[in-house]
Amino acid sequence: MKLTERVIWNIYSGVLGAAATFIAQKIITKAWEASTGEEPPDPNDPETPAFQAIIWAIASGVGVGVTQIMMNRFVQRRWASDFGHMGPGRLKNHLDLK
Repeated sequence: MKLTERVIWNIYSGVLGAAATFIAQKIITKAWEASTGEEPPDPNDPETPAFQAIIWAIASGVGVGVTQIMMNRFVQRRWASDFGHMGPGRLKNHLDLK
């Protein structure tokens, strides 16, 4: 594996992953606002009801985690089709338990 390929991989997967996560957070926030009519709560604010903070944490965590899994799969498929082999690095997401 060449160093330049590794650098390209890190840039490619990093930029796409960051963009996907940013977009997912915006979509999740808008979905929360549309369904509740309020801005998402700050889970660290002691004035926020615990149930509401937990629901927001679950919704945002699952939404971003699923987005990262889908983006990781897309990046690997795209890399394999462009270069003829799997990407040189292992992509991680927030749902990884290892």
